[in-house]
Parts: sequence; C-alpha cells; structure tokens
Amino acid sequence: MTIFISHTSIDCHDAFTLSEWWRTALGYDMDTEDPNLPGHEECAIHDPVSGHTLLFLEVPDAELPAKRIHFDVRPRERSQEDEVVWLQEHGAQLVADHRGIHGPGSGWVTLADPEGNQFCVLLSPDERTAFLAATT
Repeated sequence: MTIFISHTSIDCHDAFTLSEWWRTALGYDMDTEDPNLPGHEECAIHDPVSGHTLLFLEVPDAELPAKRIHFDVRPRERSQEDEVVWLQEHGAQLVADHRGIHGPGSGWVTLADPEGNQFCVLLSPDERTAFLAATT
C-alpha cells in the first residue's frame, strides 16, 4: 500500500498571478469547470499531457516561508486516517491537523518526514468522491 503525489503545492502571495505566469511558461491548462480568477486563494494548473498539477496557495504571512513547495499526497488504498497512522508509525511527525476544516469529511493533515520536510495527506480518491457527492 502506498500514497501518490496528487499535486505539488507552492505557497505565494498572489495565487492567480503566479499561476497565470507558470501556466503560460509551462503550457499548462486550468480546469475549465473551476477556472482560476483574480482573488482566488487557491489556483491550480495542469499539464495537458501528463496531468501533473501545480497548486498555488496564498499565505497571509508578509514573509514567505523558506520551504515554499511541498507535496500533497493521496492514499492509494487506505483511508486518510489509516495512512496518517501508518506514516507516523514509520517516522512522520504531526505538524497540523486540518481535518473537518470545510465540514465533516473534509480537510488534510500536515506531516513532516524524518528530515522535517512538510507534506499534506489528503482524502483518498474514494473519500474525496464521497465528500464531493455529499456537498453537491
């Protein structure tokens, strides 16, 4: 059982402007069903060939953190909870728990690997599908 990288997240001050710059530079697309707009705090762009996703996240801090790029991962087979437990049993440290931030069944958990590199554990694909079905 493993996790997979859902997307690479980049902390920034202006998610829309930076996503547009990288979208043009890389030839990526935005999701036409959820387009990026000025003022959005989260803006994603996708490689039309590989599907790789960059997610630009606005942070309120005047000074951006030294580690501005991190992975967001999804469990392949386990639930988010089971994956977090497994990762902690194998040396990951809890940084912050944001489960339920957008209502029951939502959110993520921020962990750090043994060298302190942070990453976020998202809902599994099945959990994400169930959450989206319950909220629409």
